[in-house]
Parts: sequence; C-alpha cells; structure tokens
Amino acid sequence: MSTRHDCIFCRIVRGEIPARKVHEDDEILVFHDINPHAPVHFLMIPKVHIDNLYDAGPDHHPVLGRMLGMAGELARREGAEDGFRVVINNGRVGRQEVYHLHVHVLGGPEPLGPGMNRR
Repeated sequence: MSTRHDCIFCRIVRGEIPARKVHEDDEILVFHDINPHAPVHFLMIPKVHIDNLYDAGPDHHPVLGRMLGMAGELARREGAEDGFRVVINNGRVGRQEVYHLHVHVLGGPEPLGPGMNRR
C-alpha cells in the first residue's frame, strides 16, 4: 500500500487521525465527512494513495470499481434509502481540496440541492 507521509487521508488510513468509519477492508476505507453537506455524507477512499482521477491507471480499476459497487449498499445502510449522489472532485477546477482520490456519497430523506457549493 502506497501512502504519502503528509496526506491527511493517508494519515487516517494509518490510524494517526481518528475517523468515524463506515466500512474498512484491505483496499478501501469509508468514513463520515467531518463537514457534511447532507444528512448522509461519507467519503470512500482507496487505501493506496492516488492523487486524483488523472493518476488512476488500469491497475486501479478493480478498487475503483469496488468502491462504486459498494456505494449503494453503504448509502442505504447509512440512511439514504431513496437515492443518493456520488461526487468526485478532480483537480483545482473541480474543487478538489484533498489530493487523495475520494468519492463523496451524499443522501438523506429529502432531495438534495443542485450541487456542493462551498464557495
């Protein structure tokens, strides 16, 4: 597993920073967002450090596919029973804040707004 010493998500993977975990296995860590934008808001990350989708190659396809395949089950389990949104911010223009590839899963009992507007 490749990690970066100063990456906050790598530090969470290593257990140096606590997180409210939703799921964890050998390749994937899923935890609640510390600044939620919906009643259900968690992040799915590969444990291996990948900056973003620009850097995801064929070797990463299995873990990224597993992450998306798990999203529905985890969203339902966390309370998003009538739909959810999956968001991957990529690069500066895509408003990526943490450069460790991560998938936001957002949902709740009511329809979500038009987007994740932070600015």
